[in-house]
Amino acid sequence: MEQSPLSTSTRLHVALRACAGRRVLVLGDMLADEYIIGRPSRLSREAPIPVLEWVDRYIVPGGATNLARNCRALGATVAVCGTIGDDEPGRALAARLAEEGIDTAGLIGEAGRPTATATRVIGGGPQIVSQQIARIDRIVREPIAAGTQARLIAFLERAIPRHDALVVSDYEHGVIAPALIAAALPPARYHGHTITVDAHGDLGRFVGITIATPNQDEAAASLGRALHTDDDVCRAGHDLARQMAARAVLITRGSEGMTLAESDGSCRHLPAAALSEVRDATGAGDTVSAVVTLALAGGASLADAARLSNLAAGIVVRRLGAAVVTPGELAAAIDSAAPTEER
Repeated sequence: MEQSPLSTSTRLHVALRACAGRRVLVLGDMLADEYIIGRPSRLSREAPIPVLEWVDRYIVPGGATNLARNCRALGATVAVCGTIGDDEPGRALAARLAEEGIDTAGLIGEAGRPTATATRVIGGGPQIVSQQIARIDRIVREPIAAGTQARLIAFLERAIPRHDALVVSDYEHGVIAPALIAAALPPARYHGHTITVDAHGDLGRFVGITIATPNQDEAAASLGRALHTDDDVCRAGHDLARQMAARAVLITRGSEGMTLAESDGSCRHLPAAALSEVRDATGAGDTVSAVVTLALAGGASLADAARLSNLAAGIVVRRLGAAVVTPGELAAAIDSAAPTEER
């Protein structure tokens, strides 16, 4: 592909502005991230653990809902499709999404199935570095009921033509079944949508997509082999791109940055954008998937979409818990980014 005469910084600013106004449908596992904050006061006499004095408790959107929030924060019109329970976390999750302007008509309840919730107990205070003490998950991983699945499919049939991008966010909580994949991907391809897959399970289930965004461990597990070197990761990306009939696979690698493997055989490694400032990587993959999707839907090249998502990930990992990046923050990151050599 002919290189644009514009500088990288200018192209990334153009890509960022094009994120606003995209119409994104997020299909996947809705997760409530619950945080219980306590101030360490002493060691317990009952076990070698700290006693925390209650400070706060709150619920923020996680999983597919965090991905949706990231899209919305960058100016996209966003709808979600998935399941929640008739419980306090589910109601809090739906209310928070609605407050942020995200369409929640596709959130379908299932009797007896609780909202997937990850509870993190955090110890910290004004002069103490916050630290996660424990995590408790309440997640049902059995497949959703046939009736729930039928309602989700009916919503997809109505919603897909009204959007220009589809993101599948699969945390293996029982929502993304073969019938849902069959109901979502072919219509999205028919309408010419950007299709992004962020899946924790077998990536080979998703065929005919634009881009997949697994982390290195997920890519290795999907292929059934270890990935040790840059060349290993490149080969894995190309193999996955062939299996998935994808334009590209963007593999996130933590402190090693990201690797973009395109279907034309090219491969590039992007160094991590915030290597020395990482506080919490929770939800960074959601941010990457959101930014890549919006940039591609707005007409950016695969390389520039990857670069923009790398900068966005470098912002959110500096914060505690799942977070979003704003256009202003990302614009500032583009301006301040030091030139880095892609391998």
